[in-house]
Amino acid sequence: MKFKSSDFIFQVFALLGSVILVHAIYVAIIRPNADALIEEQLAREAAGETYVQQRSIYIVMRDYEQEACFVLMLWAMAIMGLKAHKSIRERKLLNKALLNISEGTPILPEDTRDLSRPIQALPEEERSFLVPRALLTALQRFGSTKNVAAVSNSIKEVCETEGDRLDSELAMVRYITWAIPSIGFIGTVRGIGEALAQAHKAVEGDIAGVTVSLGVAFNSTFIALVISIVIMFFTHQLQLMQERLVLDTQSYCDNRLLRFLKIS
Repeated sequence: MKFKSSDFIFQVFALLGSVILVHAIYVAIIRPNADALIEEQLAREAAGETYVQQRSIYIVMRDYEQEACFVLMLWAMAIMGLKAHKSIRERKLLNKALLNISEGTPILPEDTRDLSRPIQALPEEERSFLVPRALLTALQRFGSTKNVAAVSNSIKEVCETEGDRLDSELAMVRYITWAIPSIGFIGTVRGIGEALAQAHKAVEGDIAGVTVSLGVAFNSTFIALVISIVIMFFTHQLQLMQERLVLDTQSYCDNRLLRFLKIS
């Protein structure tokens, strides 16, 4: 419960930090530059000048839908960064000899209590990691059942449960990945609606407002889809990291413990 509450607090502050950072960049840099460019283009059109309109990243990013998409992107990156950091810390335990077992030394059921002590002496946070939990569960199961097959099943159950837990904790990231294109489509609907509301001006020859509104429609969708692609890439990389951790933990338990178990 302690770690779950700390994760929730981290997510709340990560969201607040993302909102503040992105909004500050928009207010200080993106919107002032975009407004200046739009005013320049409208002035040229009003003067009847012939020019090639350049696409500017400031104009593409200026609207509220794009800002919301960037906020969600940073929030998702922060959540995934925390989970990746935890996976890296857990993986480091795979390089440690948590069980002091010499090659060829058999482990009997009565030896499990002594072997459990070094693992139980780990710091509380490390003891909650997957590798120590799997080893402790296996040793306790072997001491109580004196059955190697039961130990193997207990390791598999712990790893499968951890895999399901890690997958369920990505639900928020998946929601964000779904929400970003949806926000982009909201911008599309808003832009097209504004363009239709100014259709009478376009009939009269003033297409400036319609052009700006259609820009809102297409730019919001463009930014949202690009951000969604980026987040999906990092999501799959995080899932791959977590799946490898679970599989390597099961292999670690098999090689460092299971093959030494003997029934007298």
